[in-house]
Formats: sequence, C-alpha cells, structure tokens
Amino acid sequence: MMRSNLLLALGVSLVMLSCNNESTVNTEKKDSSQAGDSAQMAIKEEAVSYTANDVTLKSFVAYNESSTAKRPIILVVPEWWGLTEYPRMRAKMLAEMGYFAVAVDMYGDGKQAGNPEEAQKEAMSFYTNPQLGRERLDAALQKAKTYAQADTSQVVAIGYCFGGSMVLNYAKMGGPVAGVVSFHGGLEGVPPQKGTKAQFLICHGAADSFVPQPQVDAFKKSMDSAGVAYTFKTYENATHAFTNPKATETGTKFKMPIQYNAAADSASWNDMKTFFSKILK
Repeated sequence: MMRSNLLLALGVSLVMLSCNNESTVNTEKKDSSQAGDSAQMAIKEEAVSYTANDVTLKSFVAYNESSTAKRPIILVVPEWWGLTEYPRMRAKMLAEMGYFAVAVDMYGDGKQAGNPEEAQKEAMSFYTNPQLGRERLDAALQKAKTYAQADTSQVVAIGYCFGGSMVLNYAKMGGPVAGVVSFHGGLEGVPPQKGTKAQFLICHGAADSFVPQPQVDAFKKSMDSAGVAYTFKTYENATHAFTNPKATETGTKFKMPIQYNAAADSASWNDMKTFFSKILK
C-alpha cells in the first residue's frame, strides 16, 4: 500500500493477501475463572441480521446467557476472507471471558471469499471508501445495543488483517469506542483526528512483509503528530496473519508468505487482555 500512488494498489493487495482465556472485566465479574468452571457458563451463539444502507448484514453474536449482568461490547472484524469460522471462534473466546462479542459481517449476506481475487474485490471498496467501513461498524454496534446484556457505555473493536485496518480507521474517524486492537492489520488509512480519545493497541509481526517498516514508521509519525495514545507491540518471527491457526495452510494453498505463530498468537492475546483491563471499567 504505500510509498507512492503507483504502489498504493499493489500495497493494498499485498496487505489483503492474508487475509487462551481469562480477562478482568466489569461484568458478571471480574474474571471468568472466578465465576466457576466453564460448565457453569451458557454461551449463547446467535446469528443476527440487520441492514445498513439497504444492505443486509448477517453477523454473529456470542455472550454468556447464564448471567443477566451487562458486559462491555467487543466488535470483532474479520480478515478479508469475510465472516468465516475464525472470527466466530474469537467472539466465543471473548464471550467466555465475560464480554458481549459481535463478529461483524462487513460484506453483506455473510459473504465469504473463496480466493484472494474475490477477497480483494470485496475489501477494496472499504479501502477506497473508509466511510463504508464506519457505516458497517456503526450498524453492528447499534444491533449490539438492542441486547439487554450489552453495556452500551463500554465498546471496543478488534480486527484481524483487513479487520485491523478497519478498526484503526473506525477509531481515527471518531467511532464511539474506548479503544481498538489491530492484529497484523495494515497501517495505512485515514489520518487520525486531533483530540481522538480512543486508545490503540497495534499487534504487529516483525516478519510481516505486507506491512513494511516504512509503513510502520509513517503510522507512528501520524499518531504522534496528532497526539493520539497508542501502544505498538512487535512479535519476533511473526508474519502476516500470525494469529490464525489456518494461516500456514492458507499460505501454502495460495502461495502467500503467511504462517501461524503460536507464541505470537498467545502473546498478542495476552497483550489485548492487559489493554482491556486498562481501558474498560
């Protein structure tokens, strides 16, 4: 994505080519391990439909229905493959931690891309029109707010690859979130607004060839210039898509330099939990 107008489309394409469990939260409280073992939990998994500008979106909600306590909302934005099992799995993990999680359908009708060409076609619309991403996330958040279990005053968004780019844009555009977490996401996007109150956690693979050092440097410079708070974590030997257990298989299938890295996956998830503990009440 990146160094010139000529290289922008290529860079976007490259970034798009790729795309355990407790936390302290102020819900049923404070840590899922303190509430008893998982047998005492009843994780509700539900497909939900809603619209945004006449597009039907089919997202996935997960939460512990054994408690009536309100819990923070976590939006989970997928890789460019769409709403596959992977973001659903992450939503269920977050529900087990005591959050109200929504794995977001960004493309509409729950569409999943079967190959990089399809994925690029779907995702490119969001890169060229950042407002589209905001509209889809706003719609998902409004749907979450219709649930009695959702704490509408506490919202965070996390995203993977394409989804990482989307949540960064969302917060930089003034989306109503306390913070966002990008896992191996592209770092180019809209410039941050001065006075942005959301906090940012960026989980970046040191071996991510799709997000090179000049892009990292430019991102940090733009955030520093706007006075926006962020934490940038780098994980050694981690490539693009390092959190997805199927990344190595996908990389082999489509000849992409991506691999799963269990150590980086675990470390970044723990960094996310620490981040949540600081920004959520």
